[in-house]
Amino acid sequence: MDVLHDKENNRFVYSVDNIEAQLKYHDLGNNTLEYYSTFVPNELRGQGIAGKLVKFAADYAKENGIKVVPTCSFVVKFYERNPE
Repeated sequence: MDVLHDKENNRFVYSVDNIEAQLKYHDLGNNTLEYYSTFVPNELRGQGIAGKLVKFAADYAKENGIKVVPTCSFVVKFYERNPE
């Protein structure tokens, strides 16, 4: 599964046949991103895509020394289950 970082639109995206799942974020400055919305359309649900989007976004932040403020409930649960 290929997740793309769409920096221009502040989101991480997974697309199949022009159907997009995404994790949106706000750049809060000071090397901090707020992950505030995860959405997977009905056609793509049940495939673990939301978790893969969040994992990709978490890895991106970790690799780039970026702090994350999770406000999306799905992202909050991911970080609670994966404190590393």
